[in-house]
Amino acid sequence: MSATETHTSTESTPKPGAKTRLDRYFEITGRGSTWGREIRGGLVTFVTMAYIVILNPLILGGFSADQASVDVVGGWLPNAQVAAVTALTAGVMTILFGVIARLPFGFAAGLGINSFLAVSVVGQVTWPEAMGLVLINGLIIVLLASTGLRELIFNAVPRQLKIAITVGIGLFIAFIGLVDSGFVRSSGTASPPVQLGDNGSIVSLPTTVFVIGLIILGILVARKVKAALLIGILGTTIIAVILEAIFKVGPSLGQNPDGWNLNAPVLPTTVVALPDLSLIGQVSFGAFDRIGVLAAMMLVFTLVFTNFFDAMGTMTGLANEAGLADEKGNFPRLKSALIVEGVGAVLGGATSGSSNTVFIESGAGIGEGARTGLANVVTGTLFLAAMFFTPLTQIVPLEVAAAALVIVGAMMVSQIRFIDFSEFSIVFPVFLTIIVMPLTYSIANGIGAGFISWVLVRSFSGKGKEISPLLWIVAAGFLVYFVRGPIQALLGA
Repeated sequence: MSATETHTSTESTPKPGAKTRLDRYFEITGRGSTWGREIRGGLVTFVTMAYIVILNPLILGGFSADQASVDVVGGWLPNAQVAAVTALTAGVMTILFGVIARLPFGFAAGLGINSFLAVSVVGQVTWPEAMGLVLINGLIIVLLASTGLRELIFNAVPRQLKIAITVGIGLFIAFIGLVDSGFVRSSGTASPPVQLGDNGSIVSLPTTVFVIGLIILGILVARKVKAALLIGILGTTIIAVILEAIFKVGPSLGQNPDGWNLNAPVLPTTVVALPDLSLIGQVSFGAFDRIGVLAAMMLVFTLVFTNFFDAMGTMTGLANEAGLADEKGNFPRLKSALIVEGVGAVLGGATSGSSNTVFIESGAGIGEGARTGLANVVTGTLFLAAMFFTPLTQIVPLEVAAAALVIVGAMMVSQIRFIDFSEFSIVFPVFLTIIVMPLTYSIANGIGAGFISWVLVRSFSGKGKEISPLLWIVAAGFLVYFVRGPIQALLGA
């Protein structure tokens, strides 16, 4: 072949365009997805997660000192500032995870940890010191992931327990949806502790909207309609806006049990609001001097255990739901995913928005078809935009997002068909894993109950040789985690 022919042949081979390169990078076609599914999935994930921009400031901050979580020296976090850093950190971490791990798992401030900070930690330290503990927790998790120890622990978990974690998370997020909607409420009595609606009856308009949304979403998903979750969420939100305009129910504000749980579906009078990012960098490591090294390390231990295993369980469940896990329950770029998840805690502490971690609501986007990190780029971009368009995030009421969570929970529970029910030494730990999660409102608690019962029951059933030594070590760690209250009391004494 002549030089001229070679040159012509080279020129005739077109270079891949940007869209093709992105397809290859995110493996969109390789995972059986499409650009449309990824964009819809990212949008649905954002819609189901957007409530965190409203809820996180209510947990961590307040509009005044008398209704905020005040720290040991009387300091408190302004609501608007927490909302801004919540959206910023969620956006940055969701995009970062999507680009590096290339998985459709959205990130935001973890509800378990932010509540722990507001209720238990700031009574002993200041808010900057509490965020310093969160940052240290994140650095420890990054170190564990970077050295491969976190991945080793992940791989040591038996597949049956990984499936049980997926099923447990399904029940957990369904229970969250039922509670957030007011469909299930506290009875205020010892027995039964919960009840249907108000005194066993559905009486509020918001809960009725939830039921309508649940039916609409259920029918659309059952009929395999494209964009079923997105269509259902948008359609139910329109119904909610119309009903609120007619009946003017208003938000509950902790006083009106028949009001909307978090935000009323009202069209905003203003759309754009400039974010206040003053909380960035407001971090201190003075907790070790204020309460002592041992007491501070016990708080860090609690944060690490909660962060570590909540994230591990959530990622396991989402990977299984997305069909990205292999026969052992592992998924692509596991080590990178675990490292970036730790960075979420570091960034959350540095911005005073609390530890950011994988959100189980990402299952809604996966249910819409998201399979790659491109969906995360969509979700993260919308979170960054939410810093400037905070009023728009309040249109979709929590009751509508709750209906989507129940549907996704049903999808995840279907994984139970892969569990081996023929041997009770498997059934019992699996059952505890599944049932403890929703009943204690904690993924980590369910995993701990499963780990401890697995190593004990399987060992005394003659299956001890099959158990990884790492699982024994983690189970022992969970024992300490479960009795941390008496240990902290002793340290305090």
